[in-house]
Amino acid sequence: MCNRYVSPTDARIEREWAIGGCNPWPGGGVFPRSPGPFIRRARDDAGYSLELVVGQWGLIPWFAKEPKLPYSTNNARSEELAAKASYKHPWARGQRCIIPAESFDEPCWETGKNVWWTFRRADGAPWGLAGLWNTWVDKVTGELHESYTMLTVNADDHPIMSRMHKPDPKFPPDQQDKRSVVAIEAADVDQWLAGTLADAQRLLRAPAVELLDSLPAS
Repeated sequence: MCNRYVSPTDARIEREWAIGGCNPWPGGGVFPRSPGPFIRRARDDAGYSLELVVGQWGLIPWFAKEPKLPYSTNNARSEELAAKASYKHPWARGQRCIIPAESFDEPCWETGKNVWWTFRRADGAPWGLAGLWNTWVDKVTGELHESYTMLTVNADDHPIMSRMHKPDPKFPPDQQDKRSVVAIEAADVDQWLAGTLADAQRLLRAPAVELLDSLPAS
């Protein structure tokens, strides 16, 4: 699971994903329940264009009584999207988004202690991480709250991502359910945002090893 990442500035997001008229965003560290930017299909465009939205990192489901949730929704297991109450409606409706990130951090416990590793792209581009978004409406005030969650996949067989996170002593090494974020490559953006569920499902995979520039965080 990812619990911290660094977002690009709005100018870089606009340049990398060809978005115009985006919301102001200074860039910087993003943490669960804090604001962060995400890219989705423009809701007011009957055709196809992209928009940048700033919302809470931690998806607020339709049934929430208030925007501050007592449980974590900043990460969503891709295997549970079709069934889990918090995510099944956004997933079925195609409310997929891309989360821009200069880097993301994961904890490595190989030394017996939590050592944070920072993951950047080897080509210097920002990551476009897979997510789901939702708009929650406060029934009392009518206020709209935008929010999003970051998708993860199993990484037990991944040479690098399988090394992250604290091992569970109850399970053998090949059954740890280590998790990884999902990177949406530039050529797959349209498929992820506008394709069918089957199209999107085919993109749910951990980043290729050659894309990962990873080092223990300073």
